[in-house]
Amino acid sequence: MGHSTTATGSPAPAAEPATGVAPRTAGHSKKTRQAPKGTSSAGSRASGSGHAERVFLVQTAFAELGGSAHGPGEIAEFTGLDDSVVYRILQSGIYQRIFERVDRGLYRLRTSAAQLAFTALDHRIDGEISQTVLRELRTATDSGLAFLYMVAPFSGAQRQCVDMAVGDSDLAELGMTPRDVLSVTRSLRTGASGRTILAYLPEVLQQRVLAEPVPDQAGPGVFRDNGALLDSLAEVRDLGYALGYEECMAGWNSCAAPIMWDGSIMGAVLLLKLKSVMPVAPDGVIEATKEAAAELSRYGAARPSADQA
Repeated sequence: MGHSTTATGSPAPAAEPATGVAPRTAGHSKKTRQAPKGTSSAGSRASGSGHAERVFLVQTAFAELGGSAHGPGEIAEFTGLDDSVVYRILQSGIYQRIFERVDRGLYRLRTSAAQLAFTALDHRIDGEISQTVLRELRTATDSGLAFLYMVAPFSGAQRQCVDMAVGDSDLAELGMTPRDVLSVTRSLRTGASGRTILAYLPEVLQQRVLAEPVPDQAGPGVFRDNGALLDSLAEVRDLGYALGYEECMAGWNSCAAPIMWDGSIMGAVLLLKLKSVMPVAPDGVIEATKEAAAELSRYGAARPSADQA
């Protein structure tokens, strides 16, 4: 968990944050359009799969634009598609229970879309695998406390601890109560693991987190200045890990590395040690934490074996 300075290391591929645009409804005049970063313009796509790709572009726009609802004009501007094409896709999506109309000219994804995500994640990692990886990290770091944090499925911009390898340690030994866990470690602006996840989220979600107050129970090393916090996120993306110094609680330092599945941030592995034992994280701790996160990333990205297919 813990005020992050990071040491020189091997850069990790950074997810390019999506650029949001101000909401507008279909009745507004259109501006010059640009396709989302990393995509080709609608006119350059192969005709055989063009319609399917346009449908996926519209779905992706809802996720990358952020906010609660959007009009066809705004989605068209973001995707580079024609307003009439977007409108037809939205109407068809309402019938298919993918989108819903929430106001005149405004639409959003239905909650049923979340079921697709849960189904996609169902095969990824079980508790036995994560426990093995975390215990190996604990051994490799001379009894460090190892935690697995994942993006909280119902918040969009928070995290939750889903597994740990701490030996006989407990929250009391860490100086934390269950209330502290809920109020401090769930925030993505506090702690090495929080900032590691935040570094790879879309810009719209980063801005939501930056607008949140720093938890009252945060440690003395927490980033309170948003400019410094943003600089730390760029550093995380450059190096592929974060070091934390008393961010979540006094007396504890940490190291965290991202878990990426199919190019998206899913969580982070966190290694925690007393400041008196680890005033600065040595190279061995950094590499062991990065390898644990890389292993969980590999498990998450693995395809089903032949006998499972």
